[in-house]
Amino acid sequence: MRVVSIPPPAGPQFEGGAQPPHFPHQGPPGPGPYFPYGPYGPRPPAAVNGVAIAALVFGVLCFLPAVGLVLGVIALLQIKRRGERGKGMAVAGVTLSSLGLALWTVALVTGGVAAFWEGFRDGARSDSVLSLRKGDCFTSPGGLEGWTVKALKVPCADEHDGEVFALVAVPGSDFPGDDSLVELGEDRCYERRSAYVMDGWSLPEEIGVYYFAPSEQSWRFGDRSVACVLGREDGTRFSGSLRSDATTLDAHQLAYLEAADVLNIALDEVPASDYYDDDVSDDREWAAQVEEAVTEQVRLLRAHAWPAQAREPVDELVADLVEARLAWGRAAGTADPDAYWIREEEAWEATDPSLSITVREALGLATSPPAYDEEVEREPEAGEMEV
Repeated sequence: MRVVSIPPPAGPQFEGGAQPPHFPHQGPPGPGPYFPYGPYGPRPPAAVNGVAIAALVFGVLCFLPAVGLVLGVIALLQIKRRGERGKGMAVAGVTLSSLGLALWTVALVTGGVAAFWEGFRDGARSDSVLSLRKGDCFTSPGGLEGWTVKALKVPCADEHDGEVFALVAVPGSDFPGDDSLVELGEDRCYERRSAYVMDGWSLPEEIGVYYFAPSEQSWRFGDRSVACVLGREDGTRFSGSLRSDATTLDAHQLAYLEAADVLNIALDEVPASDYYDDDVSDDREWAAQVEEAVTEQVRLLRAHAWPAQAREPVDELVADLVEARLAWGRAAGTADPDAYWIREEEAWEATDPSLSITVREALGLATSPPAYDEEVEREPEAGEMEV
């Protein structure tokens, strides 16, 4: 037996689809009363589940996919229990959120999210110091003295206010405070300058070191580094990069500067003293360290294969350095204070920066010693007595 469903006839219906009762001998029923909003009128359509809508939105946007997935499951349960509409939206939200959650998981494992955020941050702040990197040149409203977070990157060949030579990472996850950041910038930026400008003779006298530290506001945006900057102390702009490191020097220039830096570092460790005293124990120990540094510099110069035009000047420099090494050795071995100061003065004279000019000229490096070298008598700064 087959049961066939018969659609109800046209006209008003009672609740449950039944027609008003009538008797065959009375003829077909009349239209009878119609109550469109009463208990016997047609029912309004079922409401759409709001949670299903939210699940679909989260799924389409692929934002917080776990939330979209949970909302989709909740919507399906509510729809089944309440008889509401929106099942298709809930299913779509669950499907899209599941896909999004899988993609986010892969991205987190591979570091893709970090790369995306870094790119987004740089793109969103292309006119901010947050986007500057080592080697970038930039202009800024008000120059370096009035430097704000606004900074426009420009080619170093064009006029600019500053050149970033290092980025110093700030340790910790909490904002350290202005005082700590100032101390970090003053200490680390000067330390990093010689690595960016290996040829100290090429650095113009009017160029100074500046730094930009994170503020509490920029810290919230992920700013975790101090930007070390080279700029003119008179506030005017300049053109051309100041960089002189492995990216700009040839192999021979680099070899010479690396050898010279060994002595520069040792000379920079001179004991602090404003007058000659009778206790020369620290001074003698330092003189011995300088002697070792000169010995290492000589070894490095002899080990390198110099181009033809630089061989003779290098040989002459090596001979002068051997004499300087002996002079520092004599100072280190002198216990009498008066005699020591005489020996140290002789050692300084033997370490004459002008001895390196012919080598520098042959290698295409700067040949004019910094102006402050001429004023040094006893306490040279880093790189001032380079030979």
